[in-house]
Amino acid sequence: MHLEEIKPIVDFILQWYWVPLLVLYVGVISAILIENRNPTKTVAWILVIIFLPILGLILYYFFGQKFVKVKKIKRINKKLALRLEKKWKELDPLMESFIQDIHEEIGDLSKVFRLMKTERLSSPTLDNEVQLLINGEEKFKYLLEDLAAACHSIHMEYYIFELGTIGRQVLDLLNRKAEEGVKVRLIVDSFGSPDLVKYMCKQKDSKIEFHAFLPVTFTSLANSNYRNHRKICVIDGMIGYVGGINISDRYINSAEKKNYWRDTSVRVRGLAINLLQISFWNSWNQTDGESFNLEEGYLHLKGLATKGTAGVGFVSSDPASLGPYNMEALLIAIGEANSKIQLCTPYYIPSEELERALIIAASSGVQVELMVPKHSDSYLVHHASYSFLKPLLERGVKVYLYNKGFLHAKTAVFDDKLAFVGTVNLDIRSFYINYEIAAVISDPDFAKQASRQFELDKQHAELMTLKTWKSRPAWKRALDSLCRLLAPLL
Repeated sequence: MHLEEIKPIVDFILQWYWVPLLVLYVGVISAILIENRNPTKTVAWILVIIFLPILGLILYYFFGQKFVKVKKIKRINKKLALRLEKKWKELDPLMESFIQDIHEEIGDLSKVFRLMKTERLSSPTLDNEVQLLINGEEKFKYLLEDLAAACHSIHMEYYIFELGTIGRQVLDLLNRKAEEGVKVRLIVDSFGSPDLVKYMCKQKDSKIEFHAFLPVTFTSLANSNYRNHRKICVIDGMIGYVGGINISDRYINSAEKKNYWRDTSVRVRGLAINLLQISFWNSWNQTDGESFNLEEGYLHLKGLATKGTAGVGFVSSDPASLGPYNMEALLIAIGEANSKIQLCTPYYIPSEELERALIIAASSGVQVELMVPKHSDSYLVHHASYSFLKPLLERGVKVYLYNKGFLHAKTAVFDDKLAFVGTVNLDIRSFYINYEIAAVISDPDFAKQASRQFELDKQHAELMTLKTWKSRPAWKRALDSLCRLLAPLL
């Protein structure tokens, strides 16, 4: 074909290319509107698509759509719930009794446990032993000892599992225990632990039952938007761990280490472990792993005598949850607190509901304190978070900037009576997109210990005032506002 013959075709394309592109844009934007998302998120995606031509469409295709995967997760959730239906009905009278006992201890803060029961997230349990673990140094000491003593089963579910010093120690223990006949099951998030996924895929002779959660390939790149952010370990169905600490050397502080990492986990013994075991079972059944019968030594309803007095339940959520349960649990506790609220989070990008609840609590006389890191590991999230601090400062919320290192703890304490320790950041992603879990603990001794830790952390933090917020350079505040536009997508 000669150049003269091609030229009319090129001219036609150059003149009319915008027509199919316009149709595509209108179609995508219409699809976003039809999905009936949160209005803020809808506007955010439309802005991205309009102001980032072509690239915005690509980003939306991979990270913005409500993919068929979510529908599949909903079907799995419903199926698993039906399998537990009979047992749930049998336990109903006992759960009511537990809630009454918790109410006598902490008053209306017990409504959080009512949410768990009503939504069938978790049964309230009593007489658990709970141990607050500060940083990786404490958690890994106990974890390694418990793993070494395992005799029946080890179930681990982690967002990040790195093959550093602690990762190798844990993996060596898991291999040894599997060789001894202990049933070892390990789930890691494929996005958060790519190196371990590659490594385990090469270990053909390993007796560890290993599966990557929502494997990420080019054809399933959208799965990377749905992250299993949980950090769970259940040993022999009798000891459990949950919190913000992944399997990684970054969580271990030493004199030689420059970057201090502040985090929190909790070790639990008692009836509550059955709930953590069921949570792992639910996650395992969403992988390609062969399902297992919980009644074959994995649940212990008797013979778990402990010296503890804590009421414990777990709030879990995922992309297909009927509601943002972790946020709802926090909203209940914030609304029922009478004197003091202490919150720690590495990322503060709140929903409108959470922001308003904190403002109302502070305005009604409750002492509300929020601690965030002064320096973040995410540039966009850091600046977006700062934009959300101003409304809190204007209404009397005390905001502390942790400056000893990076604050990664995800905790909340209410009236020195009720405590949350989990994997949940105070951001949209944790509330609506990720797989998350939090232990809710009704125990004044534990809550007071968590509150004292908050006070210790304040010694390494700067109090931000409205004056100091406004004194920041204008370009930084402008950057905060710009990053805030992307907040629903972060």
